[in-house]
Amino acid sequence: MIAKTQSILLSGAVLGAFAIGGVTLVAVTHGAVDSRIADNQRQAMLDQLNTILPAERITNDPLQDSLQVSASDLLGADSTPVYRARQDAAPVALVLESVVPDGYAGPIKLLVAVLHDGTLGGVRVVSHHETPGLGDKIEVAKSDWVLDFTGKSLTNPPLEKWAVKRDGGEFDQFTGATITPRSIVNAVRDTLLYVQQQGEALYQPSPTAATTSGTGAG
Repeated sequence: MIAKTQSILLSGAVLGAFAIGGVTLVAVTHGAVDSRIADNQRQAMLDQLNTILPAERITNDPLQDSLQVSASDLLGADSTPVYRARQDAAPVALVLESVVPDGYAGPIKLLVAVLHDGTLGGVRVVSHHETPGLGDKIEVAKSDWVLDFTGKSLTNPPLEKWAVKRDGGEFDQFTGATITPRSIVNAVRDTLLYVQQQGEALYQPSPTAATTSGTGAG
């Protein structure tokens, strides 16, 4: 009877050890996968930032030098990440993850780089659900339409010309798809307006802008 009890206890201990080992292995594997995913996401974001920022002038890590702001009326979301690019201590540019709330097929997420002098370093579409063959021309892989924003500002063109040509503005629309480019033009203009309103506060370690909800390292 004692031998049988000892055998049962031994079997239980072995099963328990296997269970603990299995849980530990799953946890370690899960942690490694999560870390790899995070690294891939970070690299993907850095790659996108490098396409719209003057890399030769940047000495900091914009993903670490970041903050969250709240200005849904101009930036399209309750909370918007802002990445600050600097050359040593001198401000170079801001990149905002603006949202176009009124795309034809739903919200469109953008990266908008605004240089310190108020001109656009570039605009890229991060995600969208626009119609293939029509609205998806906002992707740089599909057309160069989005590249036309580079170098523009609130004075070039004048504010009243920040619209598609069908509405009397300066920006092209797509054949058969006006809503998508119209919405993006408006969102980029509003992003420039927000940056103009907040000024140097967006570059400060502890922003004092009234519409800023908090700061945090990226």
